[in-house]
Amino acid sequence: MNTPLYNALVNHKRLNRSSFHTPGHKSSGIINSELLELDYTELPDTDALFEASGVILESEKNLAKLFGVKRTLISAGGCSLAIMTMIRLATMNGGKLLCGRNIHRSAVNAMTLLGVEPIWLLPRNNGAFTGRIYAEDVCKALAENSDICGCYITSPTYYGEISDIAGISKVCKEYNIPLLVDNAHGSHLKFLSEDIHPITLGASMTACSVHKTLPVLTGGALLNINDDRFIEGSKEAMSLFASTSPPYPIMASIDLCADYISKNADIYKRLEPIIAEIKILADRLGILQPDGLCDPLRIALNTASIGISGEKAGEFFRSMGVEPEFADDENVVFICTPFNSENDFTNLRNAIKLLNKLDKDFVVKEKSKIFLPKRVMSLREAVLGKSEFIPREKAIGRISADTACPCPPGIPVYMPGEIIESYDCLNEFVKVLI
Repeated sequence: MNTPLYNALVNHKRLNRSSFHTPGHKSSGIINSELLELDYTELPDTDALFEASGVILESEKNLAKLFGVKRTLISAGGCSLAIMTMIRLATMNGGKLLCGRNIHRSAVNAMTLLGVEPIWLLPRNNGAFTGRIYAEDVCKALAENSDICGCYITSPTYYGEISDIAGISKVCKEYNIPLLVDNAHGSHLKFLSEDIHPITLGASMTACSVHKTLPVLTGGALLNINDDRFIEGSKEAMSLFASTSPPYPIMASIDLCADYISKNADIYKRLEPIIAEIKILADRLGILQPDGLCDPLRIALNTASIGISGEKAGEFFRSMGVEPEFADDENVVFICTPFNSENDFTNLRNAIKLLNKLDKDFVVKEKSKIFLPKRVMSLREAVLGKSEFIPREKAIGRISADTACPCPPGIPVYMPGEIIESYDCLNEFVKVLI
């Protein structure tokens, strides 16, 4: 028998490309290699994640202190587990949840299983990137829906756009509801020259995918809770969705990360001017980037703005020894951490400088207007009910049974329970699914 997955990983490592994708440790050696020898289970001296009373609880207390919160829960099931847990905590009896439409699939899955009804809120955007949720839009939605039990948004977005967390938090406090933030891509925001972590800005709970930008093994995440209402029962809520066999090496890598960051508090601050200089370089070449408040360490290039598709640009970067996090029709995304080397950033700069020499292959097209389709069925009814696959030309007038929630989170054209009403939007739906 051959070993196709293992071989693929070994072969990819031999490419020796500069890693501008997750995980945040960049395979740089910052992760202790002894972790592979510490793959144990729940034993009398190693504690148990969901009945934590010993060393795991002590580690979680250290993490809570590091992030400045009242309670932190370790997740070895990725940020998805943290997301599902905070939705469970905010909607213990079902109900309605105000949600930014740019939402991760795990949040939709949680609402489906818990019988939660989403009230959708569209981000405002300029068409090139995802956009942001604004406090005044949250206020308007809450004024029109008196029975909403919480507000859920994604910030920063995959492209690094940051919503007005402080303003939204103030609105949520006025309505006495929690603000839940999918902060999967923003764990490091706590450690910048300006602390712009959602918890610092007033969020009640944040789901933080620490493996994305901190030196943690893939799958390591945290649920940070800073609202007394949601501390009790939080472990039980997480265990509802989690494996009973959490990987100890992942949890231990989070433990080591907390110790490392506490002793090297300025490591992310020192990276800011390096990334700022690269963004200026791209700007001078006419490459569109997200405007407004953004993650200082995230680079998102709209190469379509200079006539080059994101896919073509992505292949070019790879040919130059640079592996991006993601490339779509128009954009290329790079995740930068302190564990990238000087050579990595040199490779990235050199590749960006040569982008304009590529043959143009992208023609800017008018984008379909984003709208909220009519919902005729709950998420739960649509997902768990009987469904069928049909040709797309026969889909008009039918009810979507699945969701085009791409990972990374975009803005789905249709959610389960919504009527597919137009060919234009159906084509967008199919493009997202592909």
